[in-house]
Amino acid sequence: MRVLVTGGAGYIGSVVAGQLVAAGHEVTVLDDLSTGYAEAVPAGAAFVKGTLRACAAEVLADGIEAVLHFAAKSLVGESVAKPATYWSANLGGTIALLEAMREIGVRTIVFSSTAAVYGEPERTPILETDPTRPTNPYGASKLAVDTTLTEFARLYGFGAVSLRYFNVAGAHRAADGTWFGERHDPETHLIPNVLASVAAGRRVQVFGDDYPTPDGTCIRDYIHVTDLADAHLRALAASTHGEHRVYNLGDGTGYSVRQVIDVCAEVTGAEIGVDVTARRAGDPAVLVASSMRISAELGWHAERDLRAMAADAWAFTQARGVAEGPDQQ
Repeated sequence: MRVLVTGGAGYIGSVVAGQLVAAGHEVTVLDDLSTGYAEAVPAGAAFVKGTLRACAAEVLADGIEAVLHFAAKSLVGESVAKPATYWSANLGGTIALLEAMREIGVRTIVFSSTAAVYGEPERTPILETDPTRPTNPYGASKLAVDTTLTEFARLYGFGAVSLRYFNVAGAHRAADGTWFGERHDPETHLIPNVLASVAAGRRVQVFGDDYPTPDGTCIRDYIHVTDLADAHLRALAASTHGEHRVYNLGDGTGYSVRQVIDVCAEVTGAEIGVDVTARRAGDPAVLVASSMRISAELGWHAERDLRAMAADAWAFTQARGVAEGPDQQ
């Protein structure tokens, strides 16, 4: 199949693009490199530098049969400070992509959504049928795309799948030995920040240890990026014209901040100093998604545990020689 991966020079998109190439698909990556890296585009994939608005129609017209859509802005704090930017990029850019797909006749899309659409949930693990009440423009813009996909499936016969998840972690090693991992700037995710602190000899800051959890620190869902890529490939195969399916991805239990730090210490062999400060406003105690639906319908489940995520992320960190980055978690 000829597949377009938007945002395929980014962390998740590059791993998915590599898995698609390995599975025998003909892959084109479209990325404006605002947050991605040209060298992250996997060998065997064609690369077009450009935006969705400017380039999607031309790329789609070259025989593309399906789209995996990762191109988006994804920092919660930045979305609060610059909401118009997020609505324009995430919703506006996606609508431009969908309109180009409709005009050219491409009807299959897998969308990288987010569990942030649920906001602060009433229960955990979160189910796909639970209320969607995003608490920031990032989550709201992604939910708006999900709503748009439902309408394009109903009106134009699109086969769409949205995958909702919280935290992606780890790194993927391709068959040629190349590592693909997180390279965000700024980095806001816990595992790479803890590992960067180890590499730089800094202490780790933890926001609150008095939550109603077993060790007092917040619990979050984590999925290995390789498992996430597998979910996208399964979603692509399961896409059905006229339907918009929504699947949560998670392990159903999650890991605490303290567990993540302890596993990172085990993997690196380092003593990690911790400074506990006050809670951050708006941080729920537990955010965990249920993957029961995708397990039942597509046979997907997370195979790699927290240690595998930390170990692979550390291997990627060492391969890059990274010793910089923020120290707040």
